[in-house]
Amino acid sequence: MKYALVIFETEESRRSIQADRDAYRKAYETWIGQVAAAGKLAGGEAFETEHIAPVTVRKASDGSPQVTEGPAQAGEETLGGWFVLEVADREEAVELAKGLPTPETIEIRPILESA
Repeated sequence: MKYALVIFETEESRRSIQADRDAYRKAYETWIGQVAAAGKLAGGEAFETEHIAPVTVRKASDGSPQVTEGPAQAGEETLGGWFVLEVADREEAVELAKGLPTPETIEIRPILESA
């Protein structure tokens, strides 16, 4: 089964990055490397979150597009990236996500696979 690990940056993770970017990246990349070495990593990407703000397009009630600067959901947690795991089941995806040593929030979602 495939699951997406959707990574949300938090105030704490942003503070950790600012305090020691190299140590933070090493911890994060070590975890990713372990998941990949176990044959569980099927893909993923990190988003640019420091220099370029996201743009959101929503449909207004009349159907016209409304463009705003910033994330779709404002708040402390911001979308930072995603990984796709190939695992036996949901529990394995949860266990792998629990191993992330940095303080992001991870949302785990099953990926709809076509028949």
